[in-house]
Amino acid sequence: MAYLMGIDLGTSSLKTLVVDENGTVAAEASEAYQFDSPKGGYSEQDPEVWWGACVRTIRQCLTKVKADEVKALSFSGQMHGAVLLDRDNQVIRPAILHNDARSSAQVAMLKELFGTDGVKKHMMNAVYTGFLLPSLLWIRENEAKVYERAGKVCLPKDYLKLRLTGDVSSDISDASATLAYDIRNNCWSQEILDQVQVPMSLFPKLYETADAVGHVSRSAAEQTGLSESTIVVAGGGDQVMQGIGNGIVTPGVASSNIGTAGQLSYRSDAPVLDPDLKTNTFSSYKKDQWLVMGAIMNAGVTLKWFNSLFEKADYDEVERMVSSVRPGSGGVVFLPYMNGERTPHLNPDLSGVLFGVNLNTGRKELTRAVMEGVTYALNECRLLCESMGLYAKEIIASGGGARSRTWLQIQADVFNTPMRVSDTSEQAGLGAAIAAGAGAGIYQSVEEGCERAVHYKDLIVEPISENHKIYEEYYQAFKEIYRSSSKELEKVTLLGRRTRG
Repeated sequence: MAYLMGIDLGTSSLKTLVVDENGTVAAEASEAYQFDSPKGGYSEQDPEVWWGACVRTIRQCLTKVKADEVKALSFSGQMHGAVLLDRDNQVIRPAILHNDARSSAQVAMLKELFGTDGVKKHMMNAVYTGFLLPSLLWIRENEAKVYERAGKVCLPKDYLKLRLTGDVSSDISDASATLAYDIRNNCWSQEILDQVQVPMSLFPKLYETADAVGHVSRSAAEQTGLSESTIVVAGGGDQVMQGIGNGIVTPGVASSNIGTAGQLSYRSDAPVLDPDLKTNTFSSYKKDQWLVMGAIMNAGVTLKWFNSLFEKADYDEVERMVSSVRPGSGGVVFLPYMNGERTPHLNPDLSGVLFGVNLNTGRKELTRAVMEGVTYALNECRLLCESMGLYAKEIIASGGGARSRTWLQIQADVFNTPMRVSDTSEQAGLGAAIAAGAGAGIYQSVEEGCERAVHYKDLIVEPISENHKIYEEYYQAFKEIYRSSSKELEKVTLLGRRTRG
């Protein structure tokens, strides 16, 4: 039996999945962790935490399948983060993550240096804190001795690949989300790097997602229990990989992902430029495809935060609570800007708001309001993508928003679009496993892998017209609350950071 392994490196956990050629799960394991915030607006992780979780979850999976039966493995990874390595490929500081807001000055410098037209021409995406290039420039300006030691900079999942193979490499999907990349031509951008005076030599060799990059090294085999014959495949950014795991390899289908952060994404046969740079366009798993998406900073993490404030309730209890509340949560609207926002506001200096709380408001109303607020934010992403000519006749739900029947219905009603769910809850891990199969020649292509390994639940959640009408009113209120309070939100966010120290 040939098995395929997908390793999904997230912001709050690492998950390892093993499937057979038909996508049947043979083993899975996960390990949670937290990111560090040494100062307000900072978000870091020690890559050794990732590697430790990777080793332990692989070993757990190998209690269910034999190591020599794992023919290939690949990766899905949290995007944008900056991992600095010295000339011996050793980590020289904690990785700066996608949700880090420290590089505001570097973002302003890049905007001034390139100008709006230059950003559109060279980067095709808004310049934002937490992306690799601004984080790298922050290190150069604030930790000069660290920067001088740097031999390579890579993305988070690339560090795991390094530990498994001994070589540093990246892939076009993850690299395209760094702001140091030529998205139209799918290569590191010499023009961008020359402008910011960063040497090209810092950036690793690039592959397509399903390209084999090596085998498990002897050292990694000893640590993980894997076979040295196991093929290691490049992998990709989490949005591309969960798209593969959901079978989204043709136009006309979108993905709504509610993980720690959230994304509403579409596959495209062309690199679509948003004239206002409010959405993102990144390379997909091969060079003739792209991914267009709106991204929100705070999705499932907001529900996790909110539930942490109360006596612990299990999943079924939370589901019962929210299902008993009518659409609109009794007049409560939640703005989920707990750690700034990307699409469409592009502002790291925002905070969240619960608006409309009254004496009849209880935990269940607030919990549903959090779910609805995240969905309103994703709806802004959807409408922006549709305004650029992207269309979906149905949306595949991923992450926490796919596990809750109530949250699925909220999405269907707000989007006014049918929702489907794949048969595995670990779509990014499955996408990585499919890429592994394509890279090892078990599948002729990623598309064939999807045909064989992606299956859907016998469930289509249709929008309820009455609910959609209610949500249209609340969605308009959601937007108006932001418009009328954004300046004050920014003011108190910055004040809070200053007074917290």
